Amino acid sequence: MEKKLTGSGDKAAVKIPATITFTAQGRLTDERFNQLTSPNNPYSVKEEPASTMLQSILVGVLPFLIVIGLLYFLFTRQLRMAGKGAMSFGKSRAKLLTRDKERVYFRDVAGCDEAKEEVSEVVDFLKDPKKFQRIGGRVPKGVLMVGPPGTGKTLLAKAVAGEADVPFFSISGSDFVEMFVGVGAARVRDMFEQGRKNAPCLMFIDEIDAVGRQRGAGLGGGNDEREQTLNSLLVEMDGFDGHEGVIIIAATNRPDVLDSALLRPGRFDRQVMIDLPDLKGREEILKVHAKKIKMSTDVDLTRVARVTAGFSGADLANLLNEAALVAARYDKSEVQMADVEEARDKIAYGRERRKLMDEDDKRATAYHEAGHALIQALIKDKKRELHKVTILPRGRALGMAMTTPTKEVLGYSKHDLLNLICMAMGGRIGEEIETGDFSNGAASDIKQATDIARRMVCDWGMSELGPVALGDNQEHIFLAKEITRSQNYSDDTARMIDREIRRIIQEEYERAYRMIQEHKEAHRKIADALLEYETIEGKHVNEIIEFGEIKSPVVTNTPPPIEPPAKDDGKKKPATDKDEGEEMGPSHAPAGMPA
Repeated sequence: MEKKLTGSGDKAAVKIPATITFTAQGRLTDERFNQLTSPNNPYSVKEEPASTMLQSILVGVLPFLIVIGLLYFLFTRQLRMAGKGAMSFGKSRAKLLTRDKERVYFRDVAGCDEAKEEVSEVVDFLKDPKKFQRIGGRVPKGVLMVGPPGTGKTLLAKAVAGEADVPFFSISGSDFVEMFVGVGAARVRDMFEQGRKNAPCLMFIDEIDAVGRQRGAGLGGGNDEREQTLNSLLVEMDGFDGHEGVIIIAATNRPDVLDSALLRPGRFDRQVMIDLPDLKGREEILKVHAKKIKMSTDVDLTRVARVTAGFSGADLANLLNEAALVAARYDKSEVQMADVEEARDKIAYGRERRKLMDEDDKRATAYHEAGHALIQALIKDKKRELHKVTILPRGRALGMAMTTPTKEVLGYSKHDLLNLICMAMGGRIGEEIETGDFSNGAASDIKQATDIARRMVCDWGMSELGPVALGDNQEHIFLAKEITRSQNYSDDTARMIDREIRRIIQEEYERAYRMIQEHKEAHRKIADALLEYETIEGKHVNEIIEFGEIKSPVVTNTPPPIEPPAKDDGKKKPATDKDEGEEMGPSHAPAGMPA
């Protein structure tokens, strides 16, 4: 350790060493240091500190400054990401649709011609407002599009944005919801303020039921943030100030939960119903989506539209996309009709599963499905026909008898409903005739038949009890309506209802039993065909009933064979007929395409 000495006094001529070094044991290495530090020496010795006060302060405070600065940086960054500052929570999140994006026009929307006519009037008014004002008409302030999911409500709104040459704002109903109180109402006010600045303009609110639910609903009380947002929306749409030039287009699939004040004229003047497409609409939708896919010449879109009753526009788009994926999996250059059929069955019933089944289970399943198929082919239903029968598991079912509508089904008669119950009973009877025992495989059939019979008695008046509604309460709890309701009929009437349901099912059970007994040989041949081919079409069942055997070839959509791996020497072994058969697996169905 070193000591620095400074001298002061009269004897400035005395030379003193600048530094004196201590040894490790603390002794001085120079004896003159004792003389210099003696009391008689006029020179004083003092020790200079190794660090100053400023350095000590920096060492103690600087780490805290670094930590505080880092926390401040992270906090401000989070605020900017959350809403570009702490004061922007009440700003609207409506997005202005830019024109450089891919635009959608009315020609891209198919299957809802009436809805397009309704919303096209709004576009015409924005393009030529004098056309309506000359005769005293005014444009609707709000258009509410109602329909099941996947029917094209949002797509139609995009088409309005593409056709109208005005600013178009889009926002979701959930964007008004925030953890802070009053933010939803503030965002509504800011959204309409932006609309007034850009008037005339269109505003699209998707899933408006998120903020437009009926007020006072539920079991609790107190203040509700959602009701504040709804009140602000009601005032902005048709309040004291009004919103001239701002047209609201909203979409929902739950119009029953919306507040009645929101649906009145002056707010939503027009309700546009976008229902599931009919046969013509489905064909037009398929043609629109088929333009983007390489389709074979054997694909009949009219037939596809006929067998896809109940499909929405989104389902049909998914159908063609799944067909393209199936064709790509089979290494095909274009989509064929067999790929579309497989994609349709996959969407409607689930994908085939090669589940391990022993011979007894497979045989019982074959006779079960043969019973369904035989009944459906014999009853000659004018609204539905047998499409395909399979014993390959799909979804949760071990086998399936698939039917397709032959026309647009708008309602069912009593005769049609009795045929459905009779077909449901055919599987249990077919299994009982072959095995002599029952299984739980008919659980869903029994449940379906019981549900139809109960509705015939209680809801539709198709029994000896007459046209009396005896159904249960179907109100929703969250609508603040009746939560429960006591039984509105006596115990004697309940016994009569049970007897009628039992009578209907028992009569159809006996009817199905007689039909299968009369065509016992055809039933056995259908089951044998299922055990051989695993899947047959409805026409094959009709051929067995009429001719006693299958006349047309049974075709399947099989994947290409897997090539054998090359040997180490790089030469491939030539494939023989036996090798190809082993690679393909045991299959009795010839490859080909359905007619």
